[in-house]
Amino acid sequence: MTSSELAREAALPHRLKQHAKRILGPWGVFFEGFLKHPVMVGSIIPSSRFTIAKMLAPVRWDECRLFVEYGPGVGTFCRPVLDRLRRDGQLIVIDTNPLFIDYLKSTITDSRFIPVLGSAADVEAIVRAHGHDHADYVLSGLPFSTLPDGIGPAIAAATHRVLRPGGAFLVYQFTAAARDFMARHFRHIDQDYEPLNILPCRLYWGWKETAGDV
Repeated sequence: MTSSELAREAALPHRLKQHAKRILGPWGVFFEGFLKHPVMVGSIIPSSRFTIAKMLAPVRWDECRLFVEYGPGVGTFCRPVLDRLRRDGQLIVIDTNPLFIDYLKSTITDSRFIPVLGSAADVEAIVRAHGHDHADYVLSGLPFSTLPDGIGPAIAAATHRVLRPGGAFLVYQFTAAARDFMARHFRHIDQDYEPLNILPCRLYWGWKETAGDV
């Protein structure tokens, strides 16, 4: 076999992967991201429209100037959030996976949208770096049960600190692990269940107490 034939054979898996990504679109990108970082991605399939609608239902959009999302993946929640967000609001999304961040930068051109490559544990610094003192709502689909040791508690604590009084931490999960992390900081946690999702998931809304609640 000649060197050129060897080169073509070596490049075949890459060409097949690119072809599959073109056919599958965002689903292909999402699946590739899961394969590369399975511990940091909660599912191989994006959330259903039922999960999205129920998760976002309690948000008071007229009061929301900054919405933050952890682990946006291919933007399953990003577009519904932007559709609801006020014109002078901002959506900051944070992900450790450059594949997802690059995809979002290339597909969402809304001026209110800010994708950040980084850790959710650094949300306070990220929010300040973009000119805000706090967030109104923070959404997360990160798999708390499989995050590296110490990361889940750090994210929950940082999220509580960055939220304004009356704001909320919105979490969707397949297990109850996230609630345990949330309960250390949020005294009021609403919960629900969405069966029309693959897999069915638990929904949590942790509300940061207002001055009158303390």
